[in-house]
Amino acid sequence: FQDRAMMKTMSGGNCTLNVPAKNSYRMVVLGASRVGKSSIVSRFLNGRFEDQYTPTIEDFHRKVYNIRGDMYQLDILDTSGNHPFPAMRRLSILTGDVFILVFSLDNRESFDEVKRLQKQILEVKSCLKNKTKESADLPMVICGNKNDHSEIFRKVRSDEGENLVSSDENCAYFEVSAKKNTNVDEMFYVLFSMAKLPHEMSPALHRKISIQYGDTFQQKSFRMRRVKDMDAYGMISPFARRPSVNSDLKYIKSKVLREGQSREREKCTIQ
Repeated sequence: FQDRAMMKTMSGGNCTLNVPAKNSYRMVVLGASRVGKSSIVSRFLNGRFEDQYTPTIEDFHRKVYNIRGDMYQLDILDTSGNHPFPAMRRLSILTGDVFILVFSLDNRESFDEVKRLQKQILEVKSCLKNKTKESADLPMVICGNKNDHSEIFRKVRSDEGENLVSSDENCAYFEVSAKKNTNVDEMFYVLFSMAKLPHEMSPALHRKISIQYGDTFQQKSFRMRRVKDMDAYGMISPFARRPSVNSDLKYIKSKVLREGQSREREKCTIQ
């Protein structure tokens, strides 16, 4: 029973995927509206760029990996740029493990918002660290999107972005284009390296597997039969649902009160 309590379980038809809680992480994507947060997430998950803009309230995605026989889970929280509920934003920060802060290189206000977000994350996480006595680092990437635009539209200089990360070895700055897919893979590679996660979690370094192979996803023989040129592959969970606010609050409370050492969050069922 104790071993099962330390596992994340997802079911899809006859598929059951167990991920150790210690290998389960949450990536939170923050920034102002219309800067390309969802486009970067789409590049990460599907390798696609969506031209049509749809305002995000809050989107939740989940990707599961088998990397050299070890299972990993990455939950992705794509947040609203309008942040109508400050308490929800604070909760998203509290439950996040790695962060991507996005601004648009042609929008000075979005850069100012990233500076505020960076300060808020450091303050919120510092408060949590003090209460839990954790010493974990805080991996963060600040991402200037739309570098495919002409220089005449640029409102933020490169050195300004670099100055935001110059004093923190766990924070990096990238100028990317979600539209042209410029520097996106490199940005994720560095983020996962800073988080001490397998760099094969970045989009270009693992084989994409569909849900139809879920039954054999974590079997060692699967690697031998299906993947001949690499030993890392990942699968998007198509019907993953965001853990409830109550579940996240309990998770934070358990960390503060030290009632449990596991990283367990609410289970997600794929139907």
